[in-house]
Amino acid sequence: MSKLVIVGTVAFDAIETPFGKTDKILGGAGTYIGLAASNFNIDSSVVSIIGGDFPQEYLNLMTDRNIDVSGIEIVKDGKTFFWSGKYHNDMNSRDTLATELNVLEHFNPVVPEDYRDAEVVMLGNLHPAVQMSVLNQMNKKPKLAILDTMNFWMDCALEDLHNTIKHIDVITINDDEARQLTGEYSLVVAARKIHEMGPKYVVIKKGEHGALLFHDDNVFYAPALPLEEVFDPTGAGDTFAGGFAGFLARTNDFSFENMKKAVIYGSTLASFCVEKFGTERMLNLKADEVKKRLKQFQQLTQFDIELT
Repeated sequence: MSKLVIVGTVAFDAIETPFGKTDKILGGAGTYIGLAASNFNIDSSVVSIIGGDFPQEYLNLMTDRNIDVSGIEIVKDGKTFFWSGKYHNDMNSRDTLATELNVLEHFNPVVPEDYRDAEVVMLGNLHPAVQMSVLNQMNKKPKLAILDTMNFWMDCALEDLHNTIKHIDVITINDDEARQLTGEYSLVVAARKIHEMGPKYVVIKKGEHGALLFHDDNVFYAPALPLEEVFDPTGAGDTFAGGFAGFLARTNDFSFENMKKAVIYGSTLASFCVEKFGTERMLNLKADEVKKRLKQFQQLTQFDIELT
């Protein structure tokens, strides 16, 4: 079993969907990634920054799941990063109502000494220069460095993003971001171009249409589990990344065949995340529920056919 370092926001969200709305609740990429990865009973640490307004009970929720929080800097006279958004009826598009960087504006992550030898590093969606600073703090090159990013950084920090991408093994982005990063509409061609930028593995998330995994000439497709209702999509991509990274850290096997299993685990956990507002579903998730849903995935994708 490997150690896992997770870098990402620990934040407040306020969400509105066709199913209702919330006041400030627990959110942030680092939070979702950490909660998802905690399902694998691994030694993980979240590196982030929060203000003095962040409740201790939220930190306790993480430590109760064996997530190390010593890398979360607390600025006592500062305010925690806050995001508010409203989802449209299709639940795929949304409007950002508010983004308050607060303490995140001056975030300089510090990886705890005990985790600078971690085999797996999960770089959540942050400025690529901040992501690179984490890799530079590691005692040696991790066995697996995974990066998540978004179109915002492609718009305003493309050079830094290209520099960081050179140093990572896996990139996880959605289909629109893959097209923007490469200028290619075909996801197969886009993945090939991203390979040339540095990553050995490219994971392209397609929301309710599943995820694609590319490695050299190999391609694997994992469908998303059909759900009756999507209550709140916030954090689904980060939950996918946490499940993906957590499974790989637990198994310490970074082959293409095992990556395929990691994609399935990520998709499975993401399917739970969207069932409730914010982190609520992930905080109450039981191991037997995960096993049951994995069997559903298996039934969804397995078939026998006679080739004539």
